[in-house]
Amino acid sequence: MIPLLEPIATFTVAATILTVTPGLDMALVLRTAASEGPARAMLAGIGVVAGLFGWGLIAAVGLGALLAASELAYHILRWVGAAYLSYLGVRLLLAPRHGVPLAEATPKAAGSGRRWLARGFLTNILNPKVGVFYVSFVPQFIPAGANVPGMTVLLTAIHAGLSVIWFALLILATRPIGRLLRQGAVVAWLDRVTGVIFIVFAARLALSAQR
Repeated sequence: MIPLLEPIATFTVAATILTVTPGLDMALVLRTAASEGPARAMLAGIGVVAGLFGWGLIAAVGLGALLAASELAYHILRWVGAAYLSYLGVRLLLAPRHGVPLAEATPKAAGSGRRWLARGFLTNILNPKVGVFYVSFVPQFIPAGANVPGMTVLLTAIHAGLSVIWFALLILATRPIGRLLRQGAVVAWLDRVTGVIFIVFAARLALSAQR
């Protein structure tokens, strides 16, 4: 019988450290929680987690290896991701909101929910470094003789679960100051700061020569 407990425990520790490290996904969830409320922030977080599962499934079926091996595939996805982040960042910088209407703070429309799910998903799935991470990092925790696709999906599920927990904690942390964070000047400031973060990540993604 292949021992799985030790590699799973080791991966959980490593994935926890990676999950709580500040990055683009965290910035998206925090900004959404601060200015849009916890419901939309959680939808954005679930979208991010869906992106993680997308990359995990890609790696599980071996397509991720193509991304790691093909310069063309990697650079195409890199530029698409950089363009998407630049679009979000420039829009937030040039047209920041100056308040959150009451109806917007508690969204009811299904389309609105889908929009935030899609934003979280695209922010993650269009970052090729996440795909390379799954191809290069996750296999280190798969013992010889184990079912590679099944183990990859399991480790992805662990990473996704940790991300959901972390996003929920971040969202809860914004609740005590939620009313302050929805004031017009604060919302505009948060939009501009988030826009700068998105543009910085887009530049890093576009200019990165190494994987």
